[in-house]
Amino acid sequence: MNKKEIAKCIDHTLLAPQATINQIVRLCQEAVRYDFASVCVNPIYVKVAADELRDSDVKVCTVIGFPLGANTSQAKAFEASQAIKDGASEVDMVINIGAAKDGRYSAVGTDISEVVQASRKTGEEVGRKIIVKVILETCFLTDEEIESTCLCAKKAGADFVKTSTGFANPKGIDGQLLPNGASIHHVKLMRKTVGPDMGVKASGGIRSVSMVKDLIEAGANRIGTSSGVHIIEAWEDD
Repeated sequence: MNKKEIAKCIDHTLLAPQATINQIVRLCQEAVRYDFASVCVNPIYVKVAADELRDSDVKVCTVIGFPLGANTSQAKAFEASQAIKDGASEVDMVINIGAAKDGRYSAVGTDISEVVQASRKTGEEVGRKIIVKVILETCFLTDEEIESTCLCAKKAGADFVKTSTGFANPKGIDGQLLPNGASIHHVKLMRKTVGPDMGVKASGGIRSVSMVKDLIEAGANRIGTSSGVHIIEAWEDD
């Protein structure tokens, strides 16, 4: 893939709680300059981003039930619908992680389905195609749980499965932090599970050209990162 194609795989991301309007505006300006796929911002900034990007083909992406996924399904569905009304074209929802750990996949599927259905309905109302991505938070899940959750997302009609929020802090029994974010292993597993026709988004800790190349080779077709500018400027076409 060349630099232009890679840029169109990147969701240029700023989800820090202390992000300011000026930083969101700059994020949007960078996204237009480098022709990224989208900017990914918290729901409070969707209107700002939509206004900044109105004359470009860069999409507005936002996060739902973020970062814990512990909101009710009804709250997630409402949040997604409102974000779409505010100008979002893509919504990245966090699953009910506890339900997945319990093996309550019916609840996981229902949670995803309610967001998908609300997003589709609101998208039709505003005349905009909506993409729904499902954040698994893979650092908390076993391979079997990842596979089952991916199948829930596929059955619910979501467009992508996604690795991580980037905000998880898993710890071992010794209290030490464990790895989080995107991994080659998890992306390969997710791609194998959902097949070739569903999207796989890698996110969390992606900061280098080499990592982007490895993740795309593993099966990712969207990259969520706050280091998009650095990655594109460092990218050298073969």
